[in-house]
Amino acid sequence: MAEIFSSIFSTNGLLIGTIIPFLFVLTVVVFVHEMGHYLVGRWCGIGVKAFSIGFGPELFGFNDRHGTRWRLSAIPLGGYVKFVGDMAVTSEPDKEEMDRLSEEEKRVAFHTQPVWKRALTVFAGPFFNFLLTIAVFAVMFAVFGRFISEPTVAEVRPDSPAAAAGFMPGDRFVSVDGTPVETFGDVQRIVSGRAGDPLTFVVRRDGVEVTLTATPEVTEQQDSLGNTIRIGVIGVVNNEEIGQPRLVEYGPIEALGQAVVETGHVIVRTGQFLKRFVTGREDRCQLGGPVKIADMAGKAAQMGFEWLVQLVALLSVGIGILNLLPIPPLDGGHLVFYGIEAVIRRPVPEPVMDVVYRAGLLLVLVFMGFVFWNDLFAC
Repeated sequence: MAEIFSSIFSTNGLLIGTIIPFLFVLTVVVFVHEMGHYLVGRWCGIGVKAFSIGFGPELFGFNDRHGTRWRLSAIPLGGYVKFVGDMAVTSEPDKEEMDRLSEEEKRVAFHTQPVWKRALTVFAGPFFNFLLTIAVFAVMFAVFGRFISEPTVAEVRPDSPAAAAGFMPGDRFVSVDGTPVETFGDVQRIVSGRAGDPLTFVVRRDGVEVTLTATPEVTEQQDSLGNTIRIGVIGVVNNEEIGQPRLVEYGPIEALGQAVVETGHVIVRTGQFLKRFVTGREDRCQLGGPVKIADMAGKAAQMGFEWLVQLVALLSVGIGILNLLPIPPLDGGHLVFYGIEAVIRRPVPEPVMDVVYRAGLLLVLVFMGFVFWNDLFAC
């Protein structure tokens, strides 16, 4: 019995070591996402009936002075904001509820608002996820700074793509595939997500710029949390003597600027991964669901609170991007309908919306089932 208790409640146990960090990470990301919808919706004059963290039965909650019910629900795998006149999760108009609304309530109902207000309210959720990531990175850069190394080749691995392309020790990277680089980390960031893609490298050699072409090959490495990841490499090495690693410290404004840039890099890399995944060029085991996130949260918590916060930032970007995919009932699907409505100057016919929503919901459920299967059995 003592062993069972220890395995559950110790700092490395299931409850404290995994479940609590997982709930912290997911709750923060979901809360910020839904708060984006809520704040911008209120700013646009839209009435809010409920703000829920989690789905299913309410565990506890309260009503505020505006009549909004704030809930913590039993299934902590998401959340929602229910605007006046909405169905709970998909934000489709509820005809019966709309008929029961008073004239005052109809004025603040979601679906009676101009299309730009609805679109802004929907977009605010993913946008707040990106703002959360920027805020986390800004604090991290301001507090800890960043280690950087010069983008110079110290060694070329034999029989590597770099060796075949003609790289030489002492070459200093100028750009990769048209993107200027300033640090060796910049080179790694671009190359790591482009395995199998021929890339054009401009290097400075003896004062002369030389153009080389190399195709990164896939290699397996361990990330900071101990996960096996597959990334692209070309086979060049940087070392302390050549790279001259140093700590760069940032003031608040500089840290914010760097955070915006870093968030942009994460968004681009996530988008590249999803594109390559859809085309079958990424290993499906690189895509994780709640089980994998829980495992990562536990590992991050053991390494320190700052690692857990960084995981929040990275997950927040992923949630923001996924919600912008043009698939109902995700936010991106709503935005597509609002875009069509803005062009044709009338709402999309309800039968069409109903069919697309059902198909989109089925696709989302299939995807969720896939990542659960991936987590539990396939990888």
